[in-house]
Amino acid sequence: MNARVSPNLVSAELIELTRRLGLPERDLVILAEGNTSEQIDDRTLVVKASGSSMADATADTFVAVDQEELLRILRDPGMSQDDLTTALTAATGIRASIESLVHVAVRAFGPKRYVAHTHPTDVVALLASAEAETSFALPVYSEEYMILGRPLFVPYAQPGMELGRVFLDLLGEYVTEHGELPSLVLLGNHGIVAISDTAAGVEAISLMAVKSARVRLGARAAGGVAPLDAATIASYFDRPDFRERRAGLAGTQ
Repeated sequence: MNARVSPNLVSAELIELTRRLGLPERDLVILAEGNTSEQIDDRTLVVKASGSSMADATADTFVAVDQEELLRILRDPGMSQDDLTTALTAATGIRASIESLVHVAVRAFGPKRYVAHTHPTDVVALLASAEAETSFALPVYSEEYMILGRPLFVPYAQPGMELGRVFLDLLGEYVTEHGELPSLVLLGNHGIVAISDTAAGVEAISLMAVKSARVRLGARAAGGVAPLDAATIASYFDRPDFRERRAGLAGTQ
């Protein structure tokens, strides 16, 4: 299947999610930043087109791509950025986001209906700091842990093939260690990726990441961050009430 513009595949829920994440007052993205995707079937994703505004999303600003073909390109060391560009470009000239490989990499480990990538200013401030890798290592309040879970940190890599390959490798290591995908991936000097089975879950994860960054920045100004210690949170994921509330809010299985 070649990349194609197929408005009939784009759900109203994906359009509304994309527009909500693109609202200027939320400061998650500006201009043509950010992208969203929805898994349609075992092979098909619809991904926001490159150069389009999330706030102004319509069914015509998404591109349907073959995730199996893109995963093959991602895993083949002989494939180049030019090969990726060709695979992402529809016959009409509209191209799926250069960060489509991030969306594809998530689905390499199992079906997830929604993925959203944004660049929240306060989160990027932490991810561009000297403490980027450890800034979200431990939660600072319980509701954060419930929604965000255990975030994965991915060091900076150029968007496109380089980021896709680093992202895929580190996701694989995370899944091996924890037996599940993360809800939140932190991209060093770049932004965040929210992963959920529901549109509401992706939105909740994105917004909670922003609040968590603001809490940390405020705590730094007040003398320093005092996170919850590992012993305190060790049993949270074993509690049925915690898992049930997390599933309802973050859209986890």
